[in-house]
Amino acid sequence: MIETSAAAPRLTGRGAARRSELFEELVALLVGEGFARLTLDDLAAKLHCSKRTLYGLAGSKEQLVRAAVVHFFRRATGRVEAVLAAATGPAERLAAYLRAVAAELAPVSPQFFDDVAAFEPAAEVYERNTRAAAGRVQQLIEEGVTAGVFRDVHVAFAADVIASVMVRIQQRQVAAATGLADAAAYEQLAELLLHGLQKAGLSPGGLKPA
Repeated sequence: MIETSAAAPRLTGRGAARRSELFEELVALLVGEGFARLTLDDLAAKLHCSKRTLYGLAGSKEQLVRAAVVHFFRRATGRVEAVLAAATGPAERLAAYLRAVAAELAPVSPQFFDDVAAFEPAAEVYERNTRAAAGRVQQLIEEGVTAGVFRDVHVAFAADVIASVMVRIQQRQVAAATGLADAAAYEQLAELLLHGLQKAGLSPGGLKPA
């Protein structure tokens, strides 16, 4: 999950701290409730501010939504990478990464994901993050194969399969086919990967059983 675009509107001048706080409240609101059905009037009412104040954050609802989606994924990426940095061993790192992604997505409402999928500027942000995450998973698999912890799989093929699943999650196809929320789908993907890649005689944690 990597988002390199500008995360939030540039907030400077008097009242910048309040506008920054308001933007965080906006992100939390959209993540919790979605955004397609909400007008600017609705957003202003829920955030207890004026429409003029919202226009101080971005010039339109569409720009506000995209900025909020970018901010959500950038913040999630930072936390996921922090979890990964604390993990040691290829199997542990792969499990930590996918489960950290799942943890970041767990509080998000299905409505938010549905709205993101239906709104092209936001969907493009999610897709870019998903493909970056798939690339990260490929790196982690390569680490495990090189270290001799994972089976000698065709890394590019495994990565392509994983990327396909992750894109299907992002596009809401997995949710439609299985009923799994995005976070739960990542949990299942983690289990499949660890058990499928692990060499015989090693536990999913990468250690020989006692």
